[in-house]
Amino acid sequence: MEFPFDVDALLPERITVLDQHLRPPARRPGTTTPARVDLQQQIMTIVDELGKASAKAQHLPAPITSASRMQSNRHVMYVLKDTSARPAGKGAIIGFLKVGYKKLFVLDDREAHNEVEPLCILDFYIHESVQRHGHGRELFQYMLQKERVEPHQLAIDRPSQKLLKFLNKHYNLETTVPQVNNFVIFEGFFAHQHPPARKLPPKRAEGDIKPYSSSDREFLKVAVEPPWPLNRAPRRATPPAHPPPRSSSLGNSPERGPLRPFVPEQELLRSLRLCPPHPTARLLLATDPGGSPAQRRRTSSLPRSDESRY
Repeated sequence: MEFPFDVDALLPERITVLDQHLRPPARRPGTTTPARVDLQQQIMTIVDELGKASAKAQHLPAPITSASRMQSNRHVMYVLKDTSARPAGKGAIIGFLKVGYKKLFVLDDREAHNEVEPLCILDFYIHESVQRHGHGRELFQYMLQKERVEPHQLAIDRPSQKLLKFLNKHYNLETTVPQVNNFVIFEGFFAHQHPPARKLPPKRAEGDIKPYSSSDREFLKVAVEPPWPLNRAPRRATPPAHPPPRSSSLGNSPERGPLRPFVPEQELLRSLRLCPPHPTARLLLATDPGGSPAQRRRTSSLPRSDESRY
């Protein structure tokens, strides 16, 4: 890929490593030094154009590599330039390889979930005019030495068929471990992880989940309301000065009002004796020949004024 500025002077090495700062590398002695802002803008232009070319080659709807994405993520980009051909004396770019560490949840050969953070291949592109000339292997091998990793330790994000054939041809990576996400890992991935993969604990069964905390359960044990009519009180109970604390756990039971005080037995019996009988009950007692003498005496002894009211 050609650019309107001098690529050969901007990137002095054959393979240049760019991080999220996109800073221009050190320049050769004796060369003119333009403004640093202009150099960084030129690097951003290279990154953007390489990302567009890679997306077009992979038939992606949008580039996954750009200068803004590089600046917002801790990714590393290896850029390979052409040192032999010098069109118009400005040099050219052959391709790039973008890598980065990502936290993933992957399945092993036993379908167990593992939490890992491997080095991932995020984007890989070699210009169509110079493919099958060994440039891809040169760039990939340089990255492995620089990052100090083995090919089977890598995780590849949405690899194309060309990339899978490339890995099979040069690094004998053929057998993959099926995943539910877009990443592809190969056999031997878990055996050489540094640090080793951390397995997630199994999920708790739904039957073991308790809706209330221990404090809630103790509160419910104490706050048991007595049945009617023992819960009837002659006056309104005053709310407690310090209500019982509520638990902060999920699934709290609804708040309950203050309990009614217990009525003493003697007061309850006295109130029952003073309560006049219902007219229907008196009628049944009067017509029932099997009624008890005490009940008949009580019914017959009522004043006439009380009977006229009913």
